[in-house]
Amino acid sequence: MHGGVLAVFIVVVAARLLVPLTIPRWPLPGIVASLVLDAVDHSVFQAFGYDPPEYQSYDKAMDVYYLAVAYLATLRNWRTLPAVEIGRFLYFYRLVGVVAFELAQVRALLLVFANTFEYFFIAYEVVRTRWDPQRSGWRTWLWVAAVIWIGVKLPQEWWIHIAQLDFTDAVTDHPWFGALVLAALAAATLVGWLLVWPRTPPADWSLRLSADRLPEQVDSAAEVAAWTATSGRLLSWVTAEKVLLVGLLCVLFAQVLPGVDADPTAVFVGVAVFVAVNAAITLAAHRRARSLESLAATFLVRTAANVVLVVAEGQVLGHIGGHLPYAHTLFFVVLLSMLTTMHERWHPVYDWRRTQRQAGS
Repeated sequence: MHGGVLAVFIVVVAARLLVPLTIPRWPLPGIVASLVLDAVDHSVFQAFGYDPPEYQSYDKAMDVYYLAVAYLATLRNWRTLPAVEIGRFLYFYRLVGVVAFELAQVRALLLVFANTFEYFFIAYEVVRTRWDPQRSGWRTWLWVAAVIWIGVKLPQEWWIHIAQLDFTDAVTDHPWFGALVLAALAAATLVGWLLVWPRTPPADWSLRLSADRLPEQVDSAAEVAAWTATSGRLLSWVTAEKVLLVGLLCVLFAQVLPGVDADPTAVFVGVAVFVAVNAAITLAAHRRARSLESLAATFLVRTAANVVLVVAEGQVLGHIGGHLPYAHTLFFVVLLSMLTTMHERWHPVYDWRRTQRQAGS
């Protein structure tokens, strides 16, 4: 691989890692950019005459990574709690399905566990650009999820994972198919313009692409720490969700990344221990009124602490004849540190909103 191709490869991979980090602050542009990168990255490599070996495995890992950031962004940003709870179900449902597929290699699982969360996230953020999503409750957002699931994602998942068809090949082999797709898109646009758009309510605000401001009660790390110190518990559903989120992601990464050979149960248990230790340290620090204001600083400090734990574990294993693959383990440590930092900073925002809703009901 010559220098120019290497530079393109580094830029594309760096973009796939960094662009999703814009989702919490600019949800719609961030997830659309991540989606576009996911769609074009392989074509970019091929245009430069390079097909990275085993890149599809990394591609799958980066897909679940940016969707995890999007899910955590719902905890931070979405004021419509029914939408948050529906999004939570859709995200974890898909995550369980992808992990099950990687373990069983049964393609039908990807159809059953369709990736509805991604388009549901986009639909919510499209609405929020002009309208207040809190106008709608459980029924509306359930309908949105059902329409996306049945009308969009099931056909798409069948096409990609069951029929294993490629759009470009289908158009090349059957030119009428491309014309049919364009006609369907034109018809959908016409229906939206003539029938749907005139019936939309008046806009609540001008175009809004950045995330809404956080509530003043949890607008800073100190306020989040104070909320966590009074309401947080180590043995709680919050910790269980964090274990499930990070544990399943690490199991998935262990399955798809080349060169990693680890027992899924051992990975999950090991991650659960790390998450519990991190949560205990966080609660202890918050109860002593010690917190870092910067999310980036918190992430760096946590990563450093976790690296020390990993090195210590490696030394212990070395003395008893074991072996710890440091390169892959440190990758998981960075992933774990980033996701737990986001979860612990933003889940209290969701908790505060839920408490306010319960108090007002």
